Amino acid sequence: MQGPSILQGDSLTRLLQGAAVGAVATMFMGFYWGGWVTGGTAKEMAQKSATVALVAALAPICVDKFQQSAEAVTNMTELKKTSSWQQSSFIEKGGWATFSGSDQANSSVADACAIMLGSLKN
Repeated sequence: MQGPSILQGDSLTRLLQGAAVGAVATMFMGFYWGGWVTGGTAKEMAQKSATVALVAALAPICVDKFQQSAEAVTNMTELKKTSSWQQSSFIEKGGWATFSGSDQANSSVADACAIMLGSLKN
């Protein structure tokens, strides 16, 4: 039994070449313009997004903890005296960026907290 003419000889070669070029073109356009990503990139993007959301949720709580502390006025004065690149360390050492379930401060939350505290009007 003889197969279709498109699957024989030179036609088969052209068909396979066209399929290969089409597959490569589809992948190129998908990754370049279509927004496709590999599993590793997707995982990395999800992790970054989760971290941003966590910081956005916890930084205001850190600010509130700072403001509700017994010596809030004194602490704010000390924070303002501290250079900007050391303010997050001040927040971490004060324990305002440490939350239940963790024994150490979250440095990203401390950074955001220091920025938020620095922008408050007295």
